[in-house]
Amino acid sequence: MEVRAKKALGQHFLTDLSVARRIVDALSVSEVRDVLEIGPGMGVLTQYLIERPDLDLKLVELDGESVVYLMNHFSGMAGKLMEADYLRLDMRKVFPGDYRVIGNFPYNISSQIFFKILEDKDRVPEVVCMIQKEVADRIAEGPGSKTYGILSVLLQAWYDIEYVVQVGPGAFCPPPKVKSAVIRLVRNSRTDLGCDEALFKQVVKTAFNQRRKTLRNALKPLLREDIDTTDEVFNLRAEALGVEDFVALTKRFETNN
Repeated sequence: MEVRAKKALGQHFLTDLSVARRIVDALSVSEVRDVLEIGPGMGVLTQYLIERPDLDLKLVELDGESVVYLMNHFSGMAGKLMEADYLRLDMRKVFPGDYRVIGNFPYNISSQIFFKILEDKDRVPEVVCMIQKEVADRIAEGPGSKTYGILSVLLQAWYDIEYVVQVGPGAFCPPPKVKSAVIRLVRNSRTDLGCDEALFKQVVKTAFNQRRKTLRNALKPLLREDIDTTDEVFNLRAEALGVEDFVALTKRFETNN
């Protein structure tokens, strides 16, 4: 039985075993044994993950056809494989403690996956994933780049990001129309931003929503009369600011200042 790749689910099954092995090998040996594989598909990563004695693996797969395939081809899947939408999962019920994440993420929801990981960032010390190269570039790029954006700032605030390898369309079936890349995210030592975290997100998102405008204009929805916008920073565009710059900017918007 073969699983049909479904366009609606953004499925492109990795078939290059050398790439699959490299993805699994990029997941470190850690005291955090619990690992969640998102979107295992036909198990190209799973076959190597279950070989690692240092991992306690669970899998989440939305496609029922893939679930049947995995249950038939891998022993011990009962109790480990969840037929569910990761974006709707209550991860506290899946793992009571810390856990790591790995997967060939569906390209059409990869950004949503990262936003969900950020919600649980204090329990997710490591992420290894295959995503669209354009998204990988956006996440890994620093200030000044045209691809640098909301996800770049929010992830870089909490994770160190390593670009592992670029992967061509020929490594998949069916081949995607875009290039892919594997990245690794490792939780940094930051425990607090030093500003209101919800406001930080709001400032970052508002600034980039009109990224061609200066911050003075892009942030108008958040401005109050007591905020001095004559400083040089307000002449800049969002892409010029790093994480610490956005932290400093957020502090200006806090009502207790």
